[in-house]
Amino acid sequence: MNRNTRELWEGCLKYIRENIGSEEYANLFSHVEFETFELASKTLVLRVPTQYICESIEKDDGLFEVFRKAIQCSFGIVRLKWHIVMRDSPKGGITFEGPATPEPDIESNLNRNQIFRTFVEGDSNRLSRSVGLRVAEHPAGTQFNPLFIYGPSGCGKTHLVNAIGNRCKELYPDKRVLYVSAQMFQQQFTQANLNGNFNDFISFYQTIDMLIVDDVQEWMTATKTQNAFFHIFNHLSVNGKRIILVSDRAPVELEGMNKRLLSRFKSGMMAEMEQPNVQLCEDILYNKMARDGMKIPADVVKFIAQTANNSIRELEGIINSLMAYSIMCNCNIDMKLAERVVGRAVKIDNMPLTVDDIMDIVCRHYEVTPNAVKGASRKRELVIPRQVIIYLADKYTNLPAARIGKLIGGRDHSTVLHSINKVREMIEKDKDFAAQLAKVEERLKVKKS
Repeated sequence: MNRNTRELWEGCLKYIRENIGSEEYANLFSHVEFETFELASKTLVLRVPTQYICESIEKDDGLFEVFRKAIQCSFGIVRLKWHIVMRDSPKGGITFEGPATPEPDIESNLNRNQIFRTFVEGDSNRLSRSVGLRVAEHPAGTQFNPLFIYGPSGCGKTHLVNAIGNRCKELYPDKRVLYVSAQMFQQQFTQANLNGNFNDFISFYQTIDMLIVDDVQEWMTATKTQNAFFHIFNHLSVNGKRIILVSDRAPVELEGMNKRLLSRFKSGMMAEMEQPNVQLCEDILYNKMARDGMKIPADVVKFIAQTANNSIRELEGIINSLMAYSIMCNCNIDMKLAERVVGRAVKIDNMPLTVDDIMDIVCRHYEVTPNAVKGASRKRELVIPRQVIIYLADKYTNLPAARIGKLIGGRDHSTVLHSINKVREMIEKDKDFAAQLAKVEERLKVKKS
């Protein structure tokens, strides 16, 4: 740029700065660079790092009018050409004239079944869901960008970010939304380097309107991948594009992550998701039952929720297995089937005690058989262990009284309550009985552990 054209271009920038907001100038015009001015053809060529810059200027009537006047005052009436050249890229790029054309749509890789309607809200995910919905409905906003969602495996992170992407596409079909795992991104990056297509790889990702990257903790030792993503992140952020990141740990725990990239992860909204509690698991089960037309007794729902409340993924697997067993065996889903399926799906140390567990230990302690205890005999040597089983089942399983009674010989609700109260009285009045009961409970604790 010679002295005359430099002064002309500086005059353009000065006029623009004085007539638009500082934020608009920083986001758009600060990235526009003078390249050439051909006096004979009256052609002005301006360099930009992305098509988004020129599109944003041309499509905003107010901004473009200021831009047009600035150029006319300095260069007169000219023919304008944009030259798109990524920063730090080799010479070349794309030159075009006139209004920019939008990029063609892409395959988003979103799971169409993971939407907000099927994402059940609870204490562990309420904030993340609220923020995620706002981001989906206002993708062009600068608030909560980037959105960094973190939490343990199985808490629903992937479902939530897919719901965000699907909602955005529903409201804004022309938006280029992409969901990609960190592993897939790394594989694409490696392949692009091997094939000599690195610039194409970067260019593609710089066209995305909403980029969702899952499991970013997998990049902790991938320095080259982090550097590539750093440039993509900066480009998208500067150009007002939406970035959503997912991790199984908070940014502060991402040891080995590039500090400058880590600082950008922390610059937006960090939303933690926790493991689902029992109530949320119950709500998820009822929601899935309603969608799939399933019928599961309330006590079975509670048992499953109490057992598999560490992972929504595990919870859904158990329900799918129950459905399959029910169809294959042509039987209803009851507690016995649930205990069988859950026992195969959940680690033993997470399994709650069942009535059968309690009955087995109590019967061995009192040297009686389960069938005798379940029978109608009123002999003391059978009544005492029967009442102890009912008392312990109420204490350790959280099953409703009616269900406990049914499992122990078909006793009614009032019999169960009477047995519980009777054992409580004996604990207070009979030290020997209390000592025996304590031994039984110790065995139960050993079995549970």
